[in-house]
Amino acid sequence: MEMKRSDVEEWKKKKRKKVTMKQKNLFELWGLKDPHPKPPDPAAAAAPLNCPFYKKIPGTPFTVDAFRYAPVKACSAYFLTHFHADHYIGLTKSWSHAPIYCTNLTARLLNISLYVAPSFICPLELGTEYNIKGIKVTMLDANHCPGAALIHFRLPNGQSYLHTGDFRASKLMQSYPLLATQHINLLYLDTTYCNPKYRFPSKEDVLEFVVGVTRRYLNNHPKTIVVVGAYTIGKEQVYLAISQALGVKIYANASRRRILRSFGWAGISENLSTNGKDTPLHILPISSLRFEVLQRYLESQDGQYTSMLAFRPTGWTYSETIGENLNLIKPTSKGNITIYGVPYSEHSNFTELQEFVQFLRPEKIIPTVNVGNPVNRGKMQSYFQQWLKA
Repeated sequence: MEMKRSDVEEWKKKKRKKVTMKQKNLFELWGLKDPHPKPPDPAAAAAPLNCPFYKKIPGTPFTVDAFRYAPVKACSAYFLTHFHADHYIGLTKSWSHAPIYCTNLTARLLNISLYVAPSFICPLELGTEYNIKGIKVTMLDANHCPGAALIHFRLPNGQSYLHTGDFRASKLMQSYPLLATQHINLLYLDTTYCNPKYRFPSKEDVLEFVVGVTRRYLNNHPKTIVVVGAYTIGKEQVYLAISQALGVKIYANASRRRILRSFGWAGISENLSTNGKDTPLHILPISSLRFEVLQRYLESQDGQYTSMLAFRPTGWTYSETIGENLNLIKPTSKGNITIYGVPYSEHSNFTELQEFVQFLRPEKIIPTVNVGNPVNRGKMQSYFQQWLKA
């Protein structure tokens, strides 16, 4: 889940709200009344937010990643593409609106992390066609985070729609029988990096670079702790690549270990360590990759390590000046801590989006990210038109 530009304004609003809450808490702590109380806002208790059109599947009673807008009028089935907070926001253990359809892995995460009632969770196998309320539905691997899916809808009138959720387009997707044989009338496209300046390298190239940097660093500084920043789920391949290349286990906190074990991946449990002193490879939240936080973490290791090498894997670190020449990446260092920002992305780059669209040749494309600005929407539509003319 690389933070999208469209989320920045919402984050700012939350920050302002947090400041107000802190002030209110101080009044309560001091036993005082707020001298300027605000009257209750009737609009705050109004009906739910209007669900954006790009989260509704026309001709069906379905929505995709629209939980924060529930209950959505005429929606009797909610689809979840993957377990990232900006997609499942609105889902809680008290969910009771309608069934939730998702992949098996995502279903397990809903249960163990959000405690959603199992009676509302309907897991679907990847690559299997289901008849849901008269609509044929198939989930396909999205090459994003574990459990992420593209969702293919085939309506009784023969129309086919594809919702990508978040995905990284790949050549392999062109071999999916459903995509190779079914004409797509409407494509809901993840446009996180739909800008010509984002042409970051393949995941495989970035993993090779990360492993090479780690080997060289450890050769020069053997008492180094290696930290990989990751989301609740996502970026697993970065630390798995280091683990396999160096033959070391992976240390993560109990919560992350529980999630990783839920994936059901062969060999994952055996590679997890419950004791950080047993392995130099540690996983931390990507938001923790700040020098002051990492310095405290290094100091908490009781002198076992004298330096730290950290990786921040996200497409937002990509620079046009570096392009695909990863050896030009300059890390940032402070004291005995070195941080590499590497363009490892689980979203499609601009070229991959173009190739995917030209493979599918849909009749219409609806972008799902960075759509709040009319200028952005216009630019994206011009790209789509150019791709489909070629």
